[in-house]
Amino acid sequence: MEMTKRPRRLRGKDTLRRMVRETRMDKSSLIYPMFVVEGKDIREEIPSMEGQYRYSIDRMDYELERLQKAGVDKVMLFGIPAVKDEVGSGAYAENGIVQRALREARAQFPDLYLITDVCMCEYTSHGHCGVLCDHYVDNDKTLELLARTALSHVEAGADMVAPSDMMDGRVAAIRQILDKNGYVETPIMSYAVKYASSFYGPFRDAAGSAPAFGDRKSYQMDYHNRREGIKEALLDVEEGADIIMVKPAMSYLDVVREVADRISLPVAAYSVSGEYAMVKAAAKMGWIDEEKIICEMAASAYRAGTDIYITYFAKELAGFMDEGRIG
Repeated sequence: MEMTKRPRRLRGKDTLRRMVRETRMDKSSLIYPMFVVEGKDIREEIPSMEGQYRYSIDRMDYELERLQKAGVDKVMLFGIPAVKDEVGSGAYAENGIVQRALREARAQFPDLYLITDVCMCEYTSHGHCGVLCDHYVDNDKTLELLARTALSHVEAGADMVAPSDMMDGRVAAIRQILDKNGYVETPIMSYAVKYASSFYGPFRDAAGSAPAFGDRKSYQMDYHNRREGIKEALLDVEEGADIIMVKPAMSYLDVVREVADRISLPVAAYSVSGEYAMVKAAAKMGWIDEEKIICEMAASAYRAGTDIYITYFAKELAGFMDEGRIG
C-alpha cells in the first residue's frame, strides 16, 4: 500500500515523540495546597487523603523544605483555627493561624511564593462561606470580611490571594482594599469557576469545613452549567482578577478549555481532594498504576488549556518531570 501521510513516523522513538509533543509543562507551574493547624508538634495524617497532613506552624518547615528540594516553590495555605464563630473572625485576625504561618514561612523560606486561600468556611461555626442571614449566606455582608481577610494575609506576607467563596463581587472588593492600602502589585487568583462538587469531600474532612446544615449550591455553581462558567470568568476578569481558576479539574476540563479560549489571563485548574483520594485508593488496591495516572491526569489538564496546576501530587510530578516521565 502506498501512503504519503503516516502519522506513526513521529511516534517511533522517545526522543522524537518528546520533540513533537504538543503539551509541555514544567515545575514552575505547580502549586501545592497545604493545611496548617493550631497547636504544637503536629504532623497529623488526614484519614481520607493518605500521604497528606495537617501541620502545626512549628512542624510545617518539614514539608516546606521537602517541597523546595523537589523544585516546587509555590504553596497555597489553608488554615484550621482552634476556635470558630458565627462570623469567622479567625479568618481576618491579625494573629490568626494563616497570618502566623505566613510570617513563619516567610522568615524561614524567603524564596517560596506564598498564596493564601481566602474564604470563611474553615473559620465559621456553621461551615458556610460567609455571614448568615437566617439560613442564607448574605453576599454583600460577606464581602467586607473577605476583603479584610485578604488584606490581613497580604500584610502578613502573602504574595498572592485566592478567594474561593464564590460571592458575587468579591474580586472587586478585594482589589479595592488592596489598592487602597498600597498593595497594587499583589495579584488575585480567583476561584472564578467553582462548582458545587462531590469531589470536595476529603478536603472538608481535612479542614473541618463541612456545612452544619444544607449545602453550598446557592453560591457554588451547578455542575450542569457550562455557559455560566464563562460568565463567571469574564465577570472576575472585569473586576480585576489576574488569574482565573476552574475547580475541580478532572471532570471540568471542557470548561477549562472554553475559559482558556475566551480570556487572555492565565488559567489555573485545581485537582481537588476527591481526585487525589480516588487515585490513592485505587492504587492501594492495585487497580491502577499510580505514577502513570498522576502523569496522565496532569497532562490532560495542561492539554485542556491549564497554565497553572494546583495539586496534592506536586512533589511527585516535579520528580517525574526531573526523570523525563512527563513534561
